[in-house]
Amino acid sequence: MIQKCLFPVAGYGTRFLPATKSMPKEMLPIVNKPLVQYGVEEAIEAGMTTCAMVTGRGKRAIADHFDISFELEQQISGTGKEVYLESIRNVLDKGVFTMVRQREMKGLGHAILTGEALIGNEAFGVILSDDLCLNDDGPGVLSQMEELYRQFRCSIVAIQEVPKEDVHKYGVIAGESLRDGIYRVEKMVEKPQPDVAPSNLAIIGRYILTPDIFDILRDTPPGANGEIQLTDALQTQAERGCVMAYRFKGRRFDCGSVPGFVEATNYVYENHYSPK
Repeated sequence: MIQKCLFPVAGYGTRFLPATKSMPKEMLPIVNKPLVQYGVEEAIEAGMTTCAMVTGRGKRAIADHFDISFELEQQISGTGKEVYLESIRNVLDKGVFTMVRQREMKGLGHAILTGEALIGNEAFGVILSDDLCLNDDGPGVLSQMEELYRQFRCSIVAIQEVPKEDVHKYGVIAGESLRDGIYRVEKMVEKPQPDVAPSNLAIIGRYILTPDIFDILRDTPPGANGEIQLTDALQTQAERGCVMAYRFKGRRFDCGSVPGFVEATNYVYENHYSPK
């Protein structure tokens, strides 16, 4: 049902300086595959084969990664090294990639709005590459959410329980539990302090959004940190209609932090990596 997925990939990656001074943080490898490729593979698995990238200055490596490198292909053609390109060739065969630049860093909501021209008037997925999500026992997180969208036909956010002392790092939801792991959102707060947080159910970097979110974002004033917050727009959407929250199946690694990145690397190496 949903054919497009938006990737906001314009951030600076300051927590990984100096590595990200000239390399996009989304290109940091988890073992032998860049973070953004894991996200693209998850989107394609969910049927969202049009991948719309909201990039920024210094992000050309992302566009180059999702393109053919004729020199490299020619150099290793007919050798045993071709096997190392299998995963990216599979992605290129199945996916279509479009890109637009976010000229100013004004928050996730602004990045989503920048991607409107690539999405149009249809529901779409959103993947934040910083959050690496793996489900070893079934479909990926975005595939799980797409199944829910077939039922509810409204915006859906992925959530997980986090320690109470960490809620200030996330958007946090509260709402009515419809059944195990599924909530109708009544309240959303961006980066609340632990003593005023409505719950410990934190939004992570997977969304399905309906196209009316664009008009809402246009009218959303700057919020936390002076940025246009997607959480604020989703709160408006919840008040006007319906937003669902889904406690997904699988594991999520916060690869926007060094400890989470190292944890993800170790997990993938031990459980998913197989030398050719």
